[in-house]
Amino acid sequence: MEEKETKQGLLSNWVVRNIILAVLFFIALITAATLLLNALTHHGQSVTVPDLTSMSVSEARHEASRLNLRVEVSDSIFVRKMAKGAVYSQNPKAGSMVKKGRRILLTINAVNSKKVSMPNLVGYSMRQAKAELNSRGLALGKLIYVNDIATNNVLRQIYRNREIKPGRQIESGTEIDLEVGLNSSDNLTYIPDVKGMKYMRAIDAIHDNSLNVRKVVFDNNIKTYTDSLNAVVYKQSPMYSKAPTLMGSDVSIYLSLDKKEESNN
Repeated sequence: MEEKETKQGLLSNWVVRNIILAVLFFIALITAATLLLNALTHHGQSVTVPDLTSMSVSEARHEASRLNLRVEVSDSIFVRKMAKGAVYSQNPKAGSMVKKGRRILLTINAVNSKKVSMPNLVGYSMRQAKAELNSRGLALGKLIYVNDIATNNVLRQIYRNREIKPGRQIESGTEIDLEVGLNSSDNLTYIPDVKGMKYMRAIDAIHDNSLNVRKVVFDNNIKTYTDSLNAVVYKQSPMYSKAPTLMGSDVSIYLSLDKKEESNN
């Protein structure tokens, strides 16, 4: 009886009563704020970011909206071998888990190609010329060997089967063929082992050994330009050999994203 009276006395005390009411008010406020925050942030409603690469911006926007996501073009680059205006990369990456309503930032391939000035490569060594092309955003195409006193000395620079003069404006990423010298007493090289190398590294290794890329074969699982950059060589023809071969010979490479094939070919 005394305990009951004590409790009633405490509850009748306005200070204690106000404290209890304040605690209950804050508990209710926190609960309501949590429920509201969960509703606004779509708590528990995560979605997987789709792969938007190689799509047009309109296609990417449609695919994103299907999952209640948004897209925004944040940057552009120029990739010659990729469709103009296509999505080059995205952030967050494909496969990431995000909340609905999340914004996906896109980097697209520029609609207007970038122009660069053709350098003068005549008199350079093949490797010097290759480095200069890369620094200008150009690429080495085919090595055309002709009899000359100096092996791998650049004699002519060629674009679309015609000699191209220095200073001409051409698209970034353009491949330039080089006519280079070949001395009969210094005309041998070796076929490198490029199995396991990524696409561009394998191309560099072949060129650095004074050889040409005859054919590049991508497996069916390689569908985008980004895929091609990540693909690795699982087979080459001719195969790696310590026996010398003539400079300017051709090498074909076969690439896949399936690394299991590397050890089986």
